[in-house]
Amino acid sequence: MKKFKINPIGTALQKELQHKIDQKTKPLGALGRLEELALQIGSIQQTLTPALSNPHILVFAGDHGIATEGVSAYPQEVTWQMVMNFIQGGAAINVFCRQHNITLHVVDAGVNYDFPDNLEGLIHNKVAKGTANFAKGPAMTIAQAQQCIDSAARIVEAMHTKGCNVIGFGEMGIANTTAASALMSLFCDIPVAQCVGRGTGLSDTALQHKVHVITEALKRHNKYDTPLAQLAGFGGFEIAQITGAMLQAAELGMVVLVDGFIATSAYLVAQAIEPAVKDYCIFCHQSQERGHTLMLQALDVKPFLDLNMRLGEGTGAAVAYPLLQSAVAFLNQMASFESAQVSEGTQQGVKA
Repeated sequence: MKKFKINPIGTALQKELQHKIDQKTKPLGALGRLEELALQIGSIQQTLTPALSNPHILVFAGDHGIATEGVSAYPQEVTWQMVMNFIQGGAAINVFCRQHNITLHVVDAGVNYDFPDNLEGLIHNKVAKGTANFAKGPAMTIAQAQQCIDSAARIVEAMHTKGCNVIGFGEMGIANTTAASALMSLFCDIPVAQCVGRGTGLSDTALQHKVHVITEALKRHNKYDTPLAQLAGFGGFEIAQITGAMLQAAELGMVVLVDGFIATSAYLVAQAIEPAVKDYCIFCHQSQERGHTLMLQALDVKPFLDLNMRLGEGTGAAVAYPLLQSAVAFLNQMASFESAQVSEGTQQGVKA
C-alpha cells in the first residue's frame, strides 16, 4: 500500500492568521465558527490569503455481501440504479453540486453491475462486484483493500493536477450503514447497539437483527490487527476508496470535506493509518443516522451543520461548501480596523 506523508499543520502561521481575523472590523469572535473555518483553511493552504479552487465531490459506489443477511430495507439493485440516477443528473447531490458550481464525479468502486465502458461521467474503478459477506469471513482481501486505497489516491491526484484544492467524498451502497457501524464499533470502542441505526428504514425487528449480525461478525475482530486488516474485514469497496482518497487529498494539502456517517467511518480508518489527516478535514454535518453523533463525539469534532439529513451521496458536504466560501471571503475582503480607520475597543477584549 502507498505510504502517505501528511504534514501536520504548524502553529506559526496560525498565529498570523488569527491576528488577521481579530483585526477585522468586528467584535472579537463575532463571526463565530466562520472564523474557525477561515483559520483552518488558511492553515491548510499555508497562506494569509487562501482561495478555493475547482471544488470537486467524488461519489464512490459499491455493493456489500452483508446485504444477503437482510440488513437493509432496499434490494441491492438500488445501488446501480442510483449510480445511473447520478449519471443522469437526477439525484440530490447533482442538484446541490450544480447549485454551488461543484464538479461531480461518480466512481464505480465495486458495484454488482456491468456499466457500459463509455458511460460518460462514470470513473471505472471496480475492484469486484461487491464485497464478500462479512458475517461469514472478511469482506475483502488485504490486497483488495490496498488496491482500493492506492487506486482512489490516483483519482484524487488527477483532480489535484487540474487545479482542485477542495474535495469532498460521498457514497452509495445498499447495506453500507452495516459496514460503517461495524467499523465504528471497532475503531471507537462503542457497543454495536449504540452504533447501529435504521439505515434505509428498518423495522424494530430488522434493526435488532442488524445488531445481531454485526455483533457476531465482530467476534472475529481480533484476527484483524492493523487498520488495513480491519478495513478489509468489515468495510466496503466504496468506504476503502474514500479512505485512500482522504489520505491522498491531505498529503497534497487539499481541504477535505467529510460528509456523514459512511464517509466518517472511512475517516476513522484514514486517521488510524495517518493521524495527521485530521488537520485537513472539515466535518460538514451531523447525520441523523443514529451512530454519527457518538462517532463525532469520539473523534472530538464538532460538525458545522445539523439539518437532520441522512441521505449520504456527499450531500452534507455540498450543502456546507458555501460556508467555506464565506469564511474565505471575509478573511480576504473584509476591512481591518486600520484600513477602515475604525477605532479599536479595549474593554474586556472587545473591539468596537
